[in-house]
Amino acid sequence: MPVKNVVPPLIPPPSRLSGFRSLAARAGLDWFLLALLAMIGLAYLWPKPGIQEGPFSLSSLAGYGVSLIFFFYGLRLSLEKLRVGLSNWRLHLTVHLTTFVLFPLLILAARSLFADDPADPLWLGAFYMAALPSTVSSSVVMVSIAGGNLPAAIFNASISSLIGVFLTPVWMGLVLAAGSGDYDLGSIIGKLALQVIAPVILGMLLNRWGGAFAERHKKALRYFDQTVILLIVYTSFCESFSRRMFQNLSLEDFLVLSACMLGLFFLVFGMVLLISRLMGFSREDRITALFCGSKKSLVQGSVMVNVLFPGTIAGIALLPIMIYHGLQLIAASILAQAMARAAPQPPKGGV
Repeated sequence: MPVKNVVPPLIPPPSRLSGFRSLAARAGLDWFLLALLAMIGLAYLWPKPGIQEGPFSLSSLAGYGVSLIFFFYGLRLSLEKLRVGLSNWRLHLTVHLTTFVLFPLLILAARSLFADDPADPLWLGAFYMAALPSTVSSSVVMVSIAGGNLPAAIFNASISSLIGVFLTPVWMGLVLAAGSGDYDLGSIIGKLALQVIAPVILGMLLNRWGGAFAERHKKALRYFDQTVILLIVYTSFCESFSRRMFQNLSLEDFLVLSACMLGLFFLVFGMVLLISRLMGFSREDRITALFCGSKKSLVQGSVMVNVLFPGTIAGIALLPIMIYHGLQLIAASILAQAMARAAPQPPKGGV
């Protein structure tokens, strides 16, 4: 009998959409970053809902959401874990001095690149970015990919957010008070204590009873955090667009600012690498210092911006941290994967 030609089943080629998602994931991009850009576009096209006032307005709901974010953050903080993590103090000191001292001093030194006016919104936004704590999730992920000290990364990222609740407002208070004579530091501290510090402390006090619940539902809480941040970004940019705060910002200014943010990332990354080698850190600790020390938290930057800045400049003050956040994800992802490939491999057949 003649053998019939058997046509193999057609395997559909991967869609362009899935290919784009895979490429974006390798670059460190996710839906959240794209959603942030969408919120800015929506604020430009439809700013009216974001500037309405009232106890149930979008800006008020965002404020309530900020307090809940910091409450759940405190709820997940175990004092016992923080105490145990203090043993590797040289690594922790390197990370936090980089985050809260080196970054602000570098931006202060580069003030002339932005404007001579210390109250310029872009300059204030850049300094605000420099005063923020390290990000939690992406720092831990990058350290894990590169093969660093993961427990130390978790400790440093968590404690950095806690320190930032206090140190970021201190830095901003010094700069804003110097640049604006009508800056009311007392009212800002009161608002910060009520909206940020009190929820964190309350959450930490309730950790014994609610910590396990927060850990079980941390994925849902992360989505809640992201939803609140999207709302904050939308309302902040609505205010800025309605007051025409971006009318003097050209494409060239945006590109220069992006180049400066990327240059800052690599400058700090290189300086931390040098410091880590001089201090004799192991490869694992060096990786942890690099990724925890060079990152900045868009989450904390978004939730604190309306507390520290007047509504008219909140949107433009967020621009530097949003740019830095996107660029640090891409650069850190590439560097982490390169470090993973360069990691020493155990000998074959050995233990």
